[in-house]
Amino acid sequence: MRDHTAAASGDAVIRARGLSKVFGRQGRRALELRRSGRSKAEVEKQTGSTIGVFEASFEVCRGEIFVIIGLSGSGKSTLLRLINRLIEPTEGEVYVEGEPISRMPAGRVREIRRKKMGMVFQHFGLLPNRSVLENITFGLEIQGVCAQERLRRGEEALEMVGLEGQGAKRIGELSGGMKQRVGLARALATGQEILLMDEPFSALDPLIRRDMQNLFLDIQGEIRRTVVFVTHDLDEALRLGHRVAIMRDGEIVQVGNPEEILTSPADEYVERFIEDVDYAKVRSAEAVMVDPKEVAYEAEGPRVVLRRMKRAGMSSIFVVDAERRPVGLCEAEEVARLLESGERSLSGAIDRSVPSVRPDTPLREVLPLFVERKLPVAVVGERGRLEGIVVRGALIAGLTTGAENRDDEAEPQRADGALRERE
Repeated sequence: MRDHTAAASGDAVIRARGLSKVFGRQGRRALELRRSGRSKAEVEKQTGSTIGVFEASFEVCRGEIFVIIGLSGSGKSTLLRLINRLIEPTEGEVYVEGEPISRMPAGRVREIRRKKMGMVFQHFGLLPNRSVLENITFGLEIQGVCAQERLRRGEEALEMVGLEGQGAKRIGELSGGMKQRVGLARALATGQEILLMDEPFSALDPLIRRDMQNLFLDIQGEIRRTVVFVTHDLDEALRLGHRVAIMRDGEIVQVGNPEEILTSPADEYVERFIEDVDYAKVRSAEAVMVDPKEVAYEAEGPRVVLRRMKRAGMSSIFVVDAERRPVGLCEAEEVARLLESGERSLSGAIDRSVPSVRPDTPLREVLPLFVERKLPVAVVGERGRLEGIVVRGALIAGLTTGAENRDDEAEPQRADGALRERE
């Protein structure tokens, strides 16, 4: 049994230990045969029972988006339903905030589902005889929340998913994307800490799906729920997940963050699974950025900056303020021109039109910034401080290969425009 709990860090909200589910009458025998080395297909042929999940062990940390991905029949949706006991396990345990949900009385399980653990389905699960707002507040009604509080929280959820003023509409009047927004709003309105999401965007058109992914990430950035998200779309898994679990024939074959999955596949199956991934969609600026090595400060003079650039062999250098926030970029020739003209301020050499991106900016949005200019792009953090730079060589490597050698890929970029000593 592979244990995938060691890689998790922080406060674990969900813990699964040796979790297995067999559909059929010979569950114990099926598991014994599987442990003896028989394949899932061989076990099914001998016992007539199907192994849905086999010895899954993992943890989900508070505020994390934990994505489960696999092909059809891999066991991902079964595993999701084992977490909230919509499906009873054959073996193993699931703990929710330390409580063994797999051994709880049915009444206690229902209470956890109502108050702590919500679910969003692929096909919405909306009630056609109720309005949008009534659908959103249905979970609160089940919880016994008073009408005034239901209305307040329902309106807040509507605003959060961009459906302000749509509360009186009937479900039949909505498009597929709007219905999924209602389903998401219903889960948000209840205030449940844990959200289980079973392929919630897979039935949507590609453009609408992308919009829903963006909306979900924006909302998650504000509310920080603990999410277990099931999908069959690898790009979606790598884009949304803090960590990703890949399943095959009921087993978890690898758990890791998106970069670990892409750069260190656990076996040949995972290698084949990720071989067609679009790196421009799933890899971010943070994955390919390099250390700027040297920076210039806005208050420094041309002589000091030019000397620093010569020593580092740099043709250009980022200029930052006292708080290390980028203000622009200087090229060596412009700094030398200021020095020759006797200028003591660096200001005249600073190109203040240089673009910047956030660490989580997808590479597909970084790439256009290099179309008309070869200069590096600044990567700035939440406080606007320079965290790294993206250079052309590292960007190209990140779009085509693993990014673990991005510092090496950056060297040709520096060499191409390396500062030459002035004759």
